[in-house]
Amino acid sequence: MKQERKKQAVALRYQAETDVSPKVVAKGKGYIAEELIAKAKENDVPIQEDPSLVEMLAQLEVNQAIPPELYEVVAEVFSFIYKIDQHQK
Repeated sequence: MKQERKKQAVALRYQAETDVSPKVVAKGKGYIAEELIAKAKENDVPIQEDPSLVEMLAQLEVNQAIPPELYEVVAEVFSFIYKIDQHQK
């Protein structure tokens, strides 16, 4: 029987004026992940689903900057979000 995995969510922030690199600002599993996703939707925050990236980011602490080895993949996520924002304007 296949065991169902708990949903995970990680929220990132990058503010060029204050942040050296993107950092984890919230994370959770199960109910907490569902709440993070619901809050993001309520506030029109774009959501990108990438289970393998979430798995790696979930190992970081809240307020911890992402490691250099994740810069490229996270940059792709932010680029995707930027394009969505520009398209919606």
